[in-house]
Amino acid sequence: MTKKKRCKGGLPVLPELLAPAGNLEKLVTAVHYGADAVYLAGKSLSLRAAAGNFSEEEMAQGITFAHTHGCKVYVAVNVLAHNDDMKGLEEYLQTLSAHEIDGLIVADPGILAIAAKTTPHIPIHLSTQANVTNSAAARFWFDQGISRINLARELCHEEIVAIRDRTSGEIEVFVHGALCISYSGRCMLSNYLTARDANRGDCSHPCRYSYQLVEEKRPGQFFAVEEDSRGTYIFNSKDLCLLPRLPQLLAAGVDSLKIEGRMKSIFYVGGVVRIYRAALDYLAGLPLAAWKDPETIILPAQLLEEVRKIGTRATTENFFLGKPTAEDMLYETSRAEQTVEPVAVIRDGGPTPLVEIRNRLRVGELIEYMGRGMVLQPVVVEAMYSEKKEHHPVANPGNRVYLHTRPELKDCEVHGILRRRRNPTEPVS
Repeated sequence: MTKKKRCKGGLPVLPELLAPAGNLEKLVTAVHYGADAVYLAGKSLSLRAAAGNFSEEEMAQGITFAHTHGCKVYVAVNVLAHNDDMKGLEEYLQTLSAHEIDGLIVADPGILAIAAKTTPHIPIHLSTQANVTNSAAARFWFDQGISRINLARELCHEEIVAIRDRTSGEIEVFVHGALCISYSGRCMLSNYLTARDANRGDCSHPCRYSYQLVEEKRPGQFFAVEEDSRGTYIFNSKDLCLLPRLPQLLAAGVDSLKIEGRMKSIFYVGGVVRIYRAALDYLAGLPLAAWKDPETIILPAQLLEEVRKIGTRATTENFFLGKPTAEDMLYETSRAEQTVEPVAVIRDGGPTPLVEIRNRLRVGELIEYMGRGMVLQPVVVEAMYSEKKEHHPVANPGNRVYLHTRPELKDCEVHGILRRRRNPTEPVS
C-alpha cells in the first residue's frame, strides 16, 4: 500500500463527504444534497439502535438509490460485542455482501476477524470507538487489514497531520455533529444510570440531562450543581463544527469528512450536507496560489450563517487547536434554540409542487426553498390544495398539498426541503 501524501502547496484532492443515514428518508435526503457516501445500519450491531435503522428490504432500496446516484454505502457493525452479539453475525455479513455494500464499519477485533474471513472482498473501516490517537496504533490496524481509520475525536490538527504523514491507508475525520463527553464515545454513564449500554447501541444520552446534587446525610435535599453560575448541564458539550478548518484538513490529505447524526432529522441531515458540499465545491474552485497557505483561506460567511440556522447546541472546534475549555460546553440548557424549522418536503416538483407537510403551515406565511448548493428561494404561500383539489387554509403534519406561491418556485426538486423562521412573521433570509 502506497503511503498517502498530503498537499504541500499543491492542489489538494477533494475528500469524500460522508453523511449519516438513520433511515431510508434520511439516506435519500443526504444523497440529494450532495453526499459522496452514507453510513447506515441494520436493526442490530450498531451504536445507534434508536435511530430507526434499516430493514433488509429498506437497505436494498437505499443501496440501489445511492448507487444509482453515484453514492457509496457503508454499514456500521460497530458495537463492542459480547458473545451473544456474535450469534448470526456471519449470516448477517453475507447478507450485506449480497447487497453489494461498499464498506463495513467495525470497532471490535472479534467482529473484524470474522468479517475479514467471511466477506474478505468488503473494505473494513475502523470506527472512532477503537480510539486511534497515534501513528503506531494506526499502522497496527492497517496491518490487520483495515482500509480506513476514523480517528479518535480527541486529536488536534498537528496530530492528524502526523498520523497522515506516517501511515498508509485512508484517514477519516469527524467534522460535524454531537460530541460525547466520554473518550471517543466509550461511555458508561448510560449503563449506570439507566441500564442501557451505550457501547452496544442503546445510549440514553445522560450527558444531556440536567443534574442536581444530594448530600449523603441529607436525603431528599437537592442542591443545584453550578459551573461558574452557568447552570446544571455539567456534561453537555457543544456540537462539533470544523467547517472553517476544511482547508487545513484538505491540505493534510484527509480522505473522508464524516458528519454525525443518524438520530437527527432530515432537516439537519440535508442542511448540514448541503453546507459542507457547498464548502467543498468552493474550495475545489480556488486557484493553486491559495493553497500555499491553507490557514489563510476563509470560507464564505453565508456558510457559517447557515450552520447557525441548523445547529442544536451551538458549536465548538473540540480539540482541533487545543484542549477544550469551559467555553466549549453548554451549561444553560440541553440544546440551543433553533431559529429555523422545516415545514415541508417536496414530493413532486414544478412551479406548484406537491409537498408533504412536516410542521403546521398557513396560507400567507413566508417560507424558503432550500436548494442544492447555496440556492435559497423565499416565497409567500398564496394557496394550498389537496390532491383532491380541496382548498386548505391550514395544512397539518402529514398532509400532502399543492403549494401556490408568490413568486412561483423555480427549479424546485423532489426531496428538496422548505423551511421558515420559527417566528413566521420574520423573513427567513
